Amino acid sequence: MSVVRFRLAHDERIFVALLSLTLRHAKQYWPFIAAVLVLQLLSTIAALWLPSLNAQIIDRGIAKGDTDFIWRTGGFMLIVSLGQVITAVLAVYCGARGAMGIGRDLRREVYRKVDTLSTLEATKFGAGTLITRGTNDVQQVQMLVMMTLNFMVSAPIMMIGGIIMALREDAGMSWLVWASVAVLAVIVGFLVWLLLPLFRTMQEKVDTINGVLREQIMGIRVVRAFVREHFEADRYQVANRDITDVSVRVGNVFVLMFPIIMMVLHIATAAVLWFGGHRVDQGLVEVGSLTAFLQYLLQILVAVMMGVFMTMMIPRAVVCAERIREVLETESTLAFPERETVATPAAGRVEFSGVTFGFPGAEKPVITGVSFVAEPGRTTAIIGSTGAGKTVLLNLMLRLYDPQQGTITVDGAPVSQLTRAQLAETLSLVPQRPYLFSGTIASNLRFGRSDATDAELWEALRVAQGDDFVRDKEHGLDEPVSQGGTSVSGGQRQRLSIARALVAKPRVYLFDDSFSALDVATDAKLRAALPSATEGATTIIVAQRVSTITEADQILVVEGGEIVGRGTHAQLLETNEVYQEIVRSQLEEAEVA
Repeated sequence: MSVVRFRLAHDERIFVALLSLTLRHAKQYWPFIAAVLVLQLLSTIAALWLPSLNAQIIDRGIAKGDTDFIWRTGGFMLIVSLGQVITAVLAVYCGARGAMGIGRDLRREVYRKVDTLSTLEATKFGAGTLITRGTNDVQQVQMLVMMTLNFMVSAPIMMIGGIIMALREDAGMSWLVWASVAVLAVIVGFLVWLLLPLFRTMQEKVDTINGVLREQIMGIRVVRAFVREHFEADRYQVANRDITDVSVRVGNVFVLMFPIIMMVLHIATAAVLWFGGHRVDQGLVEVGSLTAFLQYLLQILVAVMMGVFMTMMIPRAVVCAERIREVLETESTLAFPERETVATPAAGRVEFSGVTFGFPGAEKPVITGVSFVAEPGRTTAIIGSTGAGKTVLLNLMLRLYDPQQGTITVDGAPVSQLTRAQLAETLSLVPQRPYLFSGTIASNLRFGRSDATDAELWEALRVAQGDDFVRDKEHGLDEPVSQGGTSVSGGQRQRLSIARALVAKPRVYLFDDSFSALDVATDAKLRAALPSATEGATTIIVAQRVSTITEADQILVVEGGEIVGRGTHAQLLETNEVYQEIVRSQLEEAEVA
């Protein structure tokens, strides 16, 4: 019993989530919604009027042989029918405008919310489910709104009006109306109770199959390199089979629905003809009134069928609304100021003071008590073994995470007090795995600064050692780039990513192992050209190769999340065992090679 109460309370809560979500976005579309209500009312009134006019033709025209009455009433019926068609078309148009607007606004809200989530929250949800919630889930809610405005508005009007008109024609058979409606209501309630958990499971399966497919597309090179096509095909087959099984279960419920409704419809029709025929024979009702009563009963049941169809859509939309609400109500752990509270850093002096950070649920912090200063006009390099916490230091500067302890400042201003615009203007990252967006080479380079001139783009490419291969392209800067940069090689993608950071001209450059895909000669040319391009700015380089950082003004050796050595290349070679071991291991690898 307690489980049933819990389920009812949960279902009520998510129904409220659907209502609040749609009503909040429906406010600005009230003219369309109001027009739908008026037009649907007029269309339904016209539809309810027609059986009564038809009854008059039978009873007062055909039965009495009054041809003029038949022509007059028939012509009036044509006018009413035409009015019904016009109002119905306009109602569908206004309903579609309102529903599409609500869907657009909802997608925009989900996108903006996802854009504010920290890396922790985004990872918690997962890319697959965030894509599904921002597209498929919103579409389900949008479709429900459109169907509600187009059909659900008219269904209760038709049902209530039909009942009134049917009783007006023959109150003696009213029990047939109540019995038919009651039976259908029970059937609908039971089917909804079955569908709600099924639709919730279906959306989860959609998340799963989207996540698997996205992972396989992004990792297609790895899959083919290790000849894992069959394994990945099996993974996809499992996800595909799961969603198919749930869809079949949903389909089974729908298969039951329509035969049952049609059976009720036919039984009701037969009952009207049977009992109505006796009443006509007894002189209690006229043939025209019986015909109208039958038409009204059919209209009532059709309205109930429309309601059933809509009701079948509600459970899935309710689940989708709940999933959308989860995203919208997720509070990001990173709150950026909306307005500038501190001056935008002009020099770029970065300082870490006792910074400690660990991922939620981890046994120990990734970095502990890290303190260092990176001065403008100087290069600070960070080196250490894999998993030492090097990349985390850069992510903390960019506020992808916030430290649990300590402070990070740029020119004395805590990064937590900088707006997004100030942070983007101050710091520019070249990530470990460079990513390019679909567009052109120029549009990707201008990602950091939209007003950069072509001359500035070519200068950035020259420094990044990328101008040669760009000039060889048929369209130069306008050469198309596919999503993710898959249309260029790994080395070219990395050089374009470096050029993109140079175009932004920030006060602090962050290079996260950004030279790993470059050959030794290109690496040397790039490092020789960088100082002039980044003159006066703070440069922080995370590197795996010692040869990349030998000229750095300051090298930080990170081990186990702590700084275990700092100094120049020569100083660390003499005093730091960890650094000596790194250099020694790379020399041995070079000799073997």
